[in-house]
Amino acid sequence: MTSFKFLHAADLHLDSPLRGLARDPEAPAGRIRRATRDALVNLVDAALAERVAFVLLAGDLYDGDWRDWGTGQFLIAQLARLTTEDIRVVAISGNHDAASQMTRHLPWPAGATMLPTDRPATLDWEDLGVAVHGQGFARRDVAENLARGYPPPLPGRLNIGLLHTAAGRGGHENYAPCTPEQLAAHGYDYWALGHVHAREVVAEAPWIVFPGNIQGRDVNEAGAKGATLVTVTDGAIAGLAHLALDVVRWARVAVDLGGAETEAEALARLHAPLAGAIAAAQGRLLALRIELSGTCAAHAALAADPVALREQVRAEAVAQAGGAELWLEEVRLATRPPAAPAPRDGALGMLLAAIDSPPSAELAAALRDHATALLAKAGTARNRLPPDHPALRLAAGERPAEWLDRARAMLRARLGEG
Repeated sequence: MTSFKFLHAADLHLDSPLRGLARDPEAPAGRIRRATRDALVNLVDAALAERVAFVLLAGDLYDGDWRDWGTGQFLIAQLARLTTEDIRVVAISGNHDAASQMTRHLPWPAGATMLPTDRPATLDWEDLGVAVHGQGFARRDVAENLARGYPPPLPGRLNIGLLHTAAGRGGHENYAPCTPEQLAAHGYDYWALGHVHAREVVAEAPWIVFPGNIQGRDVNEAGAKGATLVTVTDGAIAGLAHLALDVVRWARVAVDLGGAETEAEALARLHAPLAGAIAAAQGRLLALRIELSGTCAAHAALAADPVALREQVRAEAVAQAGGAELWLEEVRLATRPPAAPAPRDGALGMLLAAIDSPPSAELAAALRDHATALLAKAGTARNRLPPDHPALRLAAGERPAEWLDRARAMLRARLGEG
């Protein structure tokens, strides 16, 4: 019986257009844009260092159709670093890969295999005692259960299923739908899954594993990202270990400012959470979102000037970081005053009542028209805006409640009422 290691990765999303950079001219855009490539280099480095027998890539190697051939050529060059060292590579296409026309025309190095999209296929490696079964996506919206057509396990082999699916996990498109119970009943020893960007060991008998993506792409993909290293001893899986491969670590830090009397006291409460996030980044560039909440007397001072607040929070973060690299992606203020202000007479009372009243249809139309006019003046620059840019959302008729709450808080603070 053989003993070896293999590496299971998924969702490389090479050259993914990372979101949020256009809103901040001080963002380390170059570092963040090349993060997916750097993470792939780390994956290859880890495979070489661990002397793995093979690498499995469970789909979404790319992020849709390429902007140029360089994306695919970079992947091929990295795979060649593995195959020239006799490390085999097996991959399947995911829903994002299916959108690319060029993917089908790029030759892979000898020793690397992209499994077919029209049927399940099996690679039987007699020297390792391993059989890898898998099928890629021929189109983006695969609605059929691909796993149901996978062949039965080969006797005397460590059987591995390579599949791109959510496997019943919520919050994801239900492509190639199946359940963990169905996968477990298929008889394989290990299911190497992709598509879900959060790492999860769904089951251990047999192993059903999502390694997560190798590099977080925005603050909703916070925490360590990487691949799963699997150790095989005497033909059986002996254990798993997560390898962090990301070069930019995203973090969302929530700070409760409840009861803070002054702005200085509120800012002081950032110290411990910031220190924890910086330590967790382990020397990587930290892309950070700060969310401030709670009922506090300091609310008025915090809400009075959002630009000043951001700069004060940035100063606190830089001070805590020491020499560590840090980018403050956003500061979200959701604090509230201790109590609603007493009714006021006269013009001030009327103004405060207007601020607190529900938005009218006229206001909604005015906001939409204003955003549309701004976008028209932007010309071709509009095409570089991320899909969630406020101007695009307002022009589409969106008015998120949190925007209105923040505007009300700012107005009240400037009137000395909050």
